[in-house]
Amino acid sequence: MAQFGTPPPKTIQTGLATSTDINTAKSSPSKVNLGTRLQGNAYGDMEEVLSGYRTKDGFARANRYEVMLHVPSGFRGTGEGNLQNAAPAILNQAKGDGTVRKTGLRCESISFPGRNLDTSPDTNIYGPTREIVSGFSFAEISATFVCSSDMREKLFFETWQRLAFDPQSWALGYYDDYVGAVDIHQLDEQDKKRYGVQLIEAFPKNIEAQSLGYGQNDTLHRINVTFSYRYWKNLTDEADLPKSLQSRITEVLIDSVERNVRSQIPKVLSRL
Repeated sequence: MAQFGTPPPKTIQTGLATSTDINTAKSSPSKVNLGTRLQGNAYGDMEEVLSGYRTKDGFARANRYEVMLHVPSGFRGTGEGNLQNAAPAILNQAKGDGTVRKTGLRCESISFPGRNLDTSPDTNIYGPTREIVSGFSFAEISATFVCSSDMREKLFFETWQRLAFDPQSWALGYYDDYVGAVDIHQLDEQDKKRYGVQLIEAFPKNIEAQSLGYGQNDTLHRINVTFSYRYWKNLTDEADLPKSLQSRITEVLIDSVERNVRSQIPKVLSRL
């Protein structure tokens, strides 16, 4: 007589490796099929990716940065009683009372600079054209600063611009008197500097207009500043820094001496 009862449950093949399968794959690789092995490897790769988010030293975060402003140090002036003569005193006071430091800390957003290789077509070959590097250039950097109630950040950058241009006398300043530097550092979770660049010969080229309105009840005043600079250098990798004039002159002299020595070698050998 046939016995009727609950049929055994069907085994559903999902194709997914369980933790038991993965542990079995680690202990007895020969007992596990190729699919399970591949899934185990994928599981390990995913764990490695997720561990980067869990640890404090996994990935660089865009909100971990530091900005330091270096105002111009020299000033020669162009006359008595103009705004350019008053600007250095204001900037020196700003350095003394911490305004320069606080302005850097109030930088709400900024970008690491890029580098563009300028190219031109090579016309000395036949067939398909190719681009050859003819130089390099750097794009301007924009930064946003949150303003204090006394608008000292706006006054700071306006004063910096006075070193280059006097709105009363229309006089222009000396280049070395109004260029400074801007440091941008990437920080880790422990506020340690991991990467940094410095904008060389930088100055605030443009200070954007700030809008006002009765409806902006909960809006903080922000000032957008565009910095122009000659080039930037890597503060992390010394090998990437532009060489000084003295270093370049030394290299030229050494190369010249080496060429002269090499040119004299055949004459010396012929005499021997």
